[in-house]
Amino acid sequence: MTLSPDGTKIRRYWRLESLEHQDDLATTVSTVRQLLEDSIHRQLVADVPVCTLLSGGLDSSALTAFAAIFFNREGRGPLHTFSIDYVDNDLHFNPSEFEPTSDSPWVRLISENFGALHHFFYVDTPQLIDSLKPAVLARDLPGMADIDSSLLLFCREIKKKATVAQSGECADEVFGGYPWYHREETLNGNTFPWLRNIRQRLQFYSPELVDLIQPETYIARRYEETLAEVPRLPGEDSVEARRREMFYLNFMWFMATLLDRKDRMSMACGLEVRVPFCDHRLVEYVWNIPWEMKTCDGMEKGILRRALADILPEPILKRKKSPYPKTHNPNYLAAVSEWVTEILHDSSSPLRPLINTAVVCQAAESGSDAFDRPWFGQLMTGPQLLAFLIQADIWLREYRVTIV
Repeated sequence: MTLSPDGTKIRRYWRLESLEHQDDLATTVSTVRQLLEDSIHRQLVADVPVCTLLSGGLDSSALTAFAAIFFNREGRGPLHTFSIDYVDNDLHFNPSEFEPTSDSPWVRLISENFGALHHFFYVDTPQLIDSLKPAVLARDLPGMADIDSSLLLFCREIKKKATVAQSGECADEVFGGYPWYHREETLNGNTFPWLRNIRQRLQFYSPELVDLIQPETYIARRYEETLAEVPRLPGEDSVEARRREMFYLNFMWFMATLLDRKDRMSMACGLEVRVPFCDHRLVEYVWNIPWEMKTCDGMEKGILRRALADILPEPILKRKKSPYPKTHNPNYLAAVSEWVTEILHDSSSPLRPLINTAVVCQAAESGSDAFDRPWFGQLMTGPQLLAFLIQADIWLREYRVTIV
């Protein structure tokens, strides 16, 4: 934004540019490796303690490997690493297509392999419940429920030992790691891939609200507006062009949401989280790598796996994507169900006019998942939907929101 006697002017200072990719596979692998390593090293510079967030996945393991080697070379070691899990998750974890494996064994493999000093942080159900309100205040909006509140608790714990952290955020958007990049039905779904089955979702909101805001029309409009911005490559075939659209949708919406979440939860604790995979030089280069090359060796993010082949253990290189962990403890579902039921029976609740109380009450009282598949992203199933409604009620009350 520029302010002058002539008025206010707003301009976009950076945008992606679509160009023909000229490098062969070997050169592409080498360039990805060099850009990522340089970004990590640049973002390790600090005059305060620096750590990495380590889940044992490909992305966080890459950060940890490069950072640990750099720390040892510079005499700054050992590198501190942190992971989050939930009390009794080992008893209740059920693998799914979105969460195929738990993190702990993989975390140990990487931390031991690179001589990192690792810290396991465990969150219990009462802590998650108690942190729903602080997470709303940190975000200034209702957000991703316990996914937010657990991150807030995690950052608060990290801040006890470090002031700066590196996170693997953005790698899946940049390299195409999410399932919706790979499945034909979602790739060609003609909507945001994380907002499918919208009519099923709308049953939780009051008919009056749905009629007023016309969410399906709004979603379709924003989808078309975003596609109109996509930097096109003349002569690109229709399938590759559609994948470019999918990457752009993820950059402008899903990645922006996750970065905002990470920034707000971390800075609420005085922790600075840096994201080397979001370095503009790396993003610009990978944007133009053809899909066949991005998925070399028949794996999602294949080009990244090749770039890390000589530094990461083979089991990590072959590990399937597993997102930020969430609780699977049935006590959490019971707790949010009870809280939502209290809201539904509170005549002063500002949330009640906005929801279909009968449908929400049935979901809360049934004691089972309202959705067996995520209703946003990969993590937010039934318990998180109920917790989101709790956060919405908190936000409406705390910020004294008036609906006119």
